[in-house]
Amino acid sequence: MRGRSLLLDLYELTMAASYFARKVKLEATFDLFVRNLPHNRSFLVACGLQKAIRFLEDFSFGPSDIDFLKKKAIFKDDFLDYLKGLRFTGSVYALPEGTVFFPNEPILRVSAPILEAQIMESYLLNTINVATTLCSKASRVVLAAGERGVYDFSLRRTQGCSAALAASRSSYIAGCSGTSNALGSALYGIPAVGTMAHSFVMSFKSELESFRAYASTFPDNTTLLVDTYSYATGIDNAITVGRELALKGYRLKAIRLDSGDLVKISRLARVMLDKAGLSCVNIFASGNLDEYKIEKLIGKGARIDSFGVGTNMGVSSDAPYLDVIYKLSQIDDARSGAQPVMKLSEDKITYPGKKQVFRVCDKKGFYGKDIIGLEGEAVKGEPLMVNVMEKGKIKSPLPSLDKIRDFARNNISLLPARYKKLTQAESYPVSLSKGLSRLIAKVRSRAIAS
Repeated sequence: MRGRSLLLDLYELTMAASYFARKVKLEATFDLFVRNLPHNRSFLVACGLQKAIRFLEDFSFGPSDIDFLKKKAIFKDDFLDYLKGLRFTGSVYALPEGTVFFPNEPILRVSAPILEAQIMESYLLNTINVATTLCSKASRVVLAAGERGVYDFSLRRTQGCSAALAASRSSYIAGCSGTSNALGSALYGIPAVGTMAHSFVMSFKSELESFRAYASTFPDNTTLLVDTYSYATGIDNAITVGRELALKGYRLKAIRLDSGDLVKISRLARVMLDKAGLSCVNIFASGNLDEYKIEKLIGKGARIDSFGVGTNMGVSSDAPYLDVIYKLSQIDDARSGAQPVMKLSEDKITYPGKKQVFRVCDKKGFYGKDIIGLEGEAVKGEPLMVNVMEKGKIKSPLPSLDKIRDFARNNISLLPARYKKLTQAESYPVSLSKGLSRLIAKVRSRAIAS
C-alpha cells in the first residue's frame, strides 16, 4: 500500500533533484506561519502538530513511490537511489497544540539539510492548515455557547474522510464535548454521541411508536427528535415516553430540536417538560448552526442546553482556509556560517533568522502582547516555541488529547475578552524585538546592495 510520502507538490522533488545534482550541503531553516487572519478572526489556535511530526519521524519513500517516480522519466537513477534511503534528520521547534497565536508568528520552525526541509513543505502546510483552521473555528463556536455543550456533527458534510477526522480531533481540542463520528471516537478516544434521524421516526406507523421503540433499546440514553411532523405533538409524545421511562427507573436524557424558530420552540418545550415533571430533560438543538446563530439564540433567551454543530463548523464555512506559508529564513554552511535570509516582495515580506515567540502577560496573568524575537535573544516574556524533534526523532512522549484540550482551554481563557468577540474584535498587539528589527535592516541592506 502506498504511503503518504508522495503527498507533496512535484516541484519539491524537482528542486530536491537540482540540489542533489549540485551536491548542495546547506542546512536550512524554514518557518511555517499564517500571514494574515481571515475576516472576523482575531486569534487562531495551533493544531495538527502531532500528525505533522509523526509524519516527519516516519518519513520514507517506499518501492511503489520510487517506481512511480521512475515512470515519470524526469529524475535520474542516482537521485531515485538517494530517495530510497532518505529520512528526515532535522530539528523542529513548534508552538504546542492548543496555543493561541497571531499573524506572522512561527507555528513550526524546521531546521534540516535543505533537500529534506524542502520536501516536507507540502505535507506540513496541508496538515497544519486544515487542523488549525478547524480548531480555530470550533473554538469560536464553543466560546459562543458559553457553558453549554457543543458536539461535532460534521462528518457527512466535510470535504472527505480525512477532513472529517481532522474536524473531530480539532473540535475536541477546541472544547467540543464529543463527536458523532464513530471512527473519530475510536481513533482519538473522543466521546461518541448520537440521537436519531427523521427516517427512523418515519419508518414507524406513528411517532409515538418510534419513540417507544428507541427508548426500549436505549432506556438509559434516549434523545428524541421531536420535529418530524409537529413540534407540539412531538414534545407531547416525548413527554409520554419520558414518563414511561421514569416509571421503569430510567430518565429521558433529552429532546432534540432541528428546525424552526429555536428560541420560541425551546421556550415552549422547556415549559411543557417542566409542567410534566421532566425538568431534568435537556433540550438539544441542531440544524445549520454556527457561532453567530448560537450567540443570537442565547442572546434572545433560547432555552437550549447543548448544540450539535455540523457543516459550518466542520468546513469552517466563513473562513475555510488560512494564509499559511512555509518560508526560508536562514541558510547555514561550513564556510559562511549562518546566513539569515528574507523575502522582500511587496506585501509578502518575511522575517530572517531563527526566531522565537515571546508572550508578555499582565499582572493578572492575562495575555498582554507578543514579541517575535530571535532565538537566544534576551526578550521580556515567556518563550512559546518548544523543541519537539531533534535529529529526526520526537524528543519526549506526546501529550494525550485530553491534556492538549486542557492546555487549549487554559490558553483561550487567558486571552482577554476584547480579543474574543465574534465580530469587530480588537487586534492583539504583536511587535518585533530590537534584535530582529536590526537583523531585518541588515539583511534588507545586503539584499538591495547585491
